[in-house]
Amino acid sequence: MADFLIDPQTLERWVYDLWRCAGSQEREAQDTAEHLVLANLSGHDSHGVGMNDRYVASLMHQELRLNQSIRLAHDAANLFIADGQRGMGQSVARQAMDLGIERALLHGHCIFGLRHAHHIGRIGHWAEMAADKGLVSVHFTNAIGSPTMVAPFGGAQARFLTNPFTAAIPRKEEAPIIVDFATSAIAHGKVRVAYNKGVEVPDACLIDAKGRPTNNPAVMFEPDDDGQLGALLTFGGHKGYGLALVCELLGAALIGGESIHPKHFPQQYAIWNNMLVILIDPDRLGQASYFSEELARFVQWLESAALSQGSSQALSQSSEAAAAAATIFTDRVLLPGEPEVAMRKARAKAIPIDANTLAQLDRCAQRVEEAFGRSPGALSSLKASDRFES
Repeated sequence: MADFLIDPQTLERWVYDLWRCAGSQEREAQDTAEHLVLANLSGHDSHGVGMNDRYVASLMHQELRLNQSIRLAHDAANLFIADGQRGMGQSVARQAMDLGIERALLHGHCIFGLRHAHHIGRIGHWAEMAADKGLVSVHFTNAIGSPTMVAPFGGAQARFLTNPFTAAIPRKEEAPIIVDFATSAIAHGKVRVAYNKGVEVPDACLIDAKGRPTNNPAVMFEPDDDGQLGALLTFGGHKGYGLALVCELLGAALIGGESIHPKHFPQQYAIWNNMLVILIDPDRLGQASYFSEELARFVQWLESAALSQGSSQALSQSSEAAAAAATIFTDRVLLPGEPEVAMRKARAKAIPIDANTLAQLDRCAQRVEEAFGRSPGALSSLKASDRFES
């Protein structure tokens, strides 16, 4: 079945209306809609509008709390801990980032933690937010949810989630360098997308419930005869495992957040995030000119590398965003963040939504209407003429 195509503005409005109907205040609904649709635009469908299905389920089971303001659990100027109070992640993370950026620009740097937030989505979004203000940022993030999804190196059972590591480096008059990746071989959301599309995942990403390698994404969603699920592997074996462990402890335990231990994940629907953020203003280090010049020199040297044989094929297999970037930057290696920029251009007029995700979004609207007496209506009911701006 062909993908359902919809223009970004129409999709954003639908998500905004969904959360307004569910009870979100205007700013929260806008934060949520903008964030999720931008993830789709960037080629990260795993963190896009398909997440609404999980969010609505979390709301219906009294786990997600709407319209929360961050509470400062610790405040020492450029060192603080913000408690998200189980609020919508796209809202409380934006609030925490706003405060952190304000203090970093005032003091030259800021280190802060955000704990007890509902799923905060694509962490690259928050890194881009810092880079837009000229700040370097580093993010260590853990996630709490049930079931666990990622096996430790050498293990056959899942013990944590996909714990992303993220960093942003701003560039003058250029798109920032954004490094943002799950410490699992692929994000769990990408396994969900593959499952919804009925396609396999790449090699060395999954094991089944018996610990055997597999390419079948169903092992993460359909229990075996013993009621057990499979697990994601970490990227790079022990290296990804080590970084996942760092994200778990620095991103959560250091700031008073929960690590993923059975004591902390009785919820069946919510995904909770904790995040440690380091923000640095290069201008205040006294090396701004050198940093800018050296960055430009290094990038020029990096991009001068000859392309390897089969590089375009490798990019097309790594992600849809990388494949889109390869069609634009045909004569040089790519910088982290460029695939997302290219994908936003490629999807500027139409975002594809697969049939299973579309059905899930229709279900979201139905559940919201049943609970609150109003909804934006089924997304699938929009006629082609309604899906695109004239």
